[in-house]
Amino acid sequence: MSNVWKLIMRFSPPVIALSAVFLMASSASIGKKADHDIDPQSVALVAEGVAAQKAGQYDNALGWFETALAVDPRNRAAFVGMAEVSAQQGLKGKAISFYKSALDIEPNDVAVIAAQGELMASKGALDAAKKNLARLQILCRSKCGESDRLAASIEKAGTKDALQASAVEIKPTVEKAN
Repeated sequence: MSNVWKLIMRFSPPVIALSAVFLMASSASIGKKADHDIDPQSVALVAEGVAAQKAGQYDNALGWFETALAVDPRNRAAFVGMAEVSAQQGLKGKAISFYKSALDIEPNDVAVIAAQGELMASKGALDAAKKNLARLQILCRSKCGESDRLAASIEKAGTKDALQASAVEIKPTVEKAN
């Protein structure tokens, strides 16, 4: 009996510690919200932001979207709205960043991947846009409108750069020194 008691005493501390680790790890996921469980107040704020965006009130729209994110930071629609408003204001880099935040929440959103890729192509970041296109082609598995639209944007941006470079003729000038 003493051998059994020694064996129990020898292995009980590691077993108790391991049990505590498993208990803590499992309880951490219990309180976390699912992606589709967005706070209703945050959803209502995004709707206000969309209305302001449609009315052309971009600063107000950004305010609504930011407030929606303050209420629920997992509201992907708020990030998408902020990206769209930023793009409409000509702030392409900022819009790309907001789209990235939306993709951090839902990495397989083909509409967001395409929109981000189009902005990248318009900025001249063709390699990054082509990565988005490859990702879209994997997700769509067959032709989809988003991948076709992004491919056209990449092609347009690539030919635009080539035309601009060939249209510019550099003529050296020599000035007389006085």
